Amino acid sequence: MAAPDPKHTLHEYLRRVRQALLWKLDGLSEYDVRRPLTPTGTNLLGLVKHLTADEVGYFGDTFGRPFGEPVSWEGHEDEPNIEFWAAAEESREQIIGQYERACAHADTTIDELPADATGRVPWWPAERNEVTLHQILVHMVAEVSRHAGHADIVRELIDGTAGLAPGQENLPEVGQEYWAQYRASREQAASQAAGRQHR
Repeated sequence: MAAPDPKHTLHEYLRRVRQALLWKLDGLSEYDVRRPLTPTGTNLLGLVKHLTADEVGYFGDTFGRPFGEPVSWEGHEDEPNIEFWAAAEESREQIIGQYERACAHADTTIDELPADATGRVPWWPAERNEVTLHQILVHMVAEVSRHAGHADIVRELIDGTAGLAPGQENLPEVGQEYWAQYRASREQAASQAAGRQHR
């Protein structure tokens, strides 16, 4: 067996979690892809928009490889969290399309540079902003996975859809009745534990 190529392995994991993120938007209305479902406003389209900024920044700006097109938040940087939500006039197609182009630009950087290529992350402190492509790949696999996990929860709150990818849900093959009973028993266990704590 040939020795694994760490850069190739990390790139494959990055591609998979990108796909998992986008799958969470499939079949939803314009309202649901924008709908804030946590106290801090987490929403599906906002997660895609934020990760567009990450792909452009970490694989573009960091290595002196400009993205080459205006990004949707340019000129609005003074607005808090501008990259975490979609304005009414921004279409889903625009935001997803720009994300896909940002990922393609990132893929070109990954393919063309060696794992030990160095760059600088402009928004990190000077004492630690010099990085390698390998370090950024690890960082981005973690970053996209984290936000894909957020998307898992948001989508489940919207319509109950859960799982890893189409045809590979990575969940037991059971019906809704099972999950209702499962959740009820977990609630009961939590209540019992809380009751013991207060004795």
